[in-house]
Parts: sequence; C-alpha cells; structure tokens
Amino acid sequence: MPFPPSPRALSGPRRRSLLAVGSTALALAGCTAGDEDSGDPGDGPSAADRRARARAARDSEELAGRYDAVIAARPGLAERLWPLREEVVRHARAFGGGRKASDSPAPSPSSSTSASVPGNDRDARAVLAAAERELADRRAKALVGVPGELARLLASVAAAGAAHVYLLTEGDA
Repeated sequence: MPFPPSPRALSGPRRRSLLAVGSTALALAGCTAGDEDSGDPGDGPSAADRRARARAARDSEELAGRYDAVIAARPGLAERLWPLREEVVRHARAFGGGRKASDSPAPSPSSSTSASVPGNDRDARAVLAAAERELADRRAKALVGVPGELARLLASVAAAGAAHVYLLTEGDA
C-alpha cells in the first residue's frame, strides 16, 4: 500500500528555497563577468559571444527597470519584489552589464515600462511574471547558438527567471 503524499509536498517549494537555488545555480555556473574559458589565453570571446552577452545584460537591465517601475508605482510590493529585482541586477552584471544590485530604483518617467504598470498588485505581479517568462524562454532558445560557459550561464539565469515566475504568481488561483 503506497503512502499518501505529505501535505508539505503538495504546497510546492518555499520562496526562500527558490531564491537560494537561483543564486546557487549562478554560483555553480561560474558566472562572473569576463570569465571566458576558451582554453588559449590569447583567445578572447568571439564577436558573436560578446553580442550575446551584451544582449543578455541589456535584457536583464531592462527587466530590472520593469521591477523598478512596479516598485515605484506599487510600493506595497517592494518587500516582495526587491529580492527578485536584486537577483535580476546580478544577472545583468554576470553578463557584463553595469548596474549594481545596490543601485536604487530610478524609473524614468519617459520609460515605456513605467507607463505600463497596472493599477493593482496582482496585475502588476502578472506583468512582471510575463516579462520573466518571455525572457527565460528566449534565453533557453538561445542556448543552442552559444559556447559552453555562456550556455551554462544562460541556462542558470533562465532557470532563475522561471523560479521568479513561480514566486510572482505564488498564491494566485
């Protein structure tokens, strides 16, 4: 006779566990900006690799801007969103972007992301979840065309993005 599943198993992973997994995945992937392991010290990353890294950094910076806009428009969500935003900024830096995790949010009034923040918390989180999901999917598709180290980094950041989607939609029925 099989044992019934425990109630804990049905509730899904805890928020802290997912954040720890995302950070750990980045650390295990060896994601430091400029850490190219091409085998030959004279060889640097190819132009295509540099473009892929720059695109990934830009995408993460834009996503951080979306978090900034939501936090500015919906301050009640700041405590819940800030750790996710900090992780997105760390992703940008891992790809070679320039923002630091400690940079304070400063959404531009002319920014297209600041104009598209819904008027309630649930919809604001849904917009962020959709942006995270779209970016994670795009990064997963990009894995095919990049070398090992960058592919591992893209994969771990895509996995973290998928975890963010879960955290943003947690509790929504």
